Amino acid sequence: MKLILAIVQEKDSRRLMEGLIKAEFQATMLASTGGFLREGNSTILVGTDDDKVDAVLDVIQRTCHVREQLVSPLPPVVEPVDSYISYPVKVQVGGAIVFVLNIDRMVKI
Repeated sequence: MKLILAIVQEKDSRRLMEGLIKAEFQATMLASTGGFLREGNSTILVGTDDDKVDAVLDVIQRTCHVREQLVSPLPPVVEPVDSYISYPVKVQVGGAIVFVLNIDRMVKI
């Protein structure tokens, strides 16, 4: 058995859950917050057999896409906010960070 933890951008989470359900996987979604952009993320938990891991990863890969987004950087802590002029910066967001963990046992109650 494997536990798949996928951390995805909130914009992709609904489509990912729909894709997992359509592929007949049960999943749990937890709200989480990212550190870099301080934006909403979702952590998706999927427990599955070893031979179905690639199918879950395929759904994640088809659903969660990397894209560019303009963000305004935060002012440095030591500088006065009045003198800091921030210009939007293009960063890549989206995609997924996926952990595949071994589990000894999974029980559905």
